[in-house]
Amino acid sequence: MTEATNQTQGQDIPGAADVPAAAEGQGQSQGERRGGGRGGDRRGRGDRRGRGRDQERDSEWQERVVQIRRVSKTVKGGKKMSFRAIVVVGNEKGQVGVGVGKAGDVIGAVKKGVADGKKHLVKVPLTRANSIPTLSTGRDGAASVLMRPAAPGTGVIAGGSIRTVLELAGIKNVLAKRLGSKTPLNNARATLVALRELRTHKDTAKERGITIEQIYS
Repeated sequence: MTEATNQTQGQDIPGAADVPAAAEGQGQSQGERRGGGRGGDRRGRGDRRGRGRDQERDSEWQERVVQIRRVSKTVKGGKKMSFRAIVVVGNEKGQVGVGVGKAGDVIGAVKKGVADGKKHLVKVPLTRANSIPTLSTGRDGAASVLMRPAAPGTGVIAGGSIRTVLELAGIKNVLAKRLGSKTPLNNARATLVALRELRTHKDTAKERGITIEQIYS
């Protein structure tokens, strides 16, 4: 009887060499069920961080619709109606752009205008008083814009699409005047031309090959 019980106990109880292998197999199967173990968790965290960064970048930009018009195009079967949106995009930190979008609905036109505005960004040099460094003029078509720097507390003295572009660029003290056409798109683009031609005193001294003291003297 004792020999029989010893044989059955030896058959039921696994040896010491078999235990680690069984444990490893169970661990691998659990890791596969969870979707890769730690590697899967890290990938999930990376995706969340990437989405958060994209949302932060999008939140920096502000969008303002300047004008929405219903336009038509004559085709073979008659007239095709669509909408055109003029959108100004800026981060109020020295970057601004103007875009135009056309679509069959207003929302689609605005989205296309935002995408087009981000493709044509202009970097604006700002002073400590949040103004422009020098006088500047811009022209687009029949529209012409004149801009002059202003003292702190003056505000944005401008109107129409010119004011929208200057505000989204981060300029808080400036004097601007519209000369010529009253078209919102041409005035906005003329403002971008004037902002693109701005140069700081440091950049001007570097282009001329002189020091900043010589410019002020």
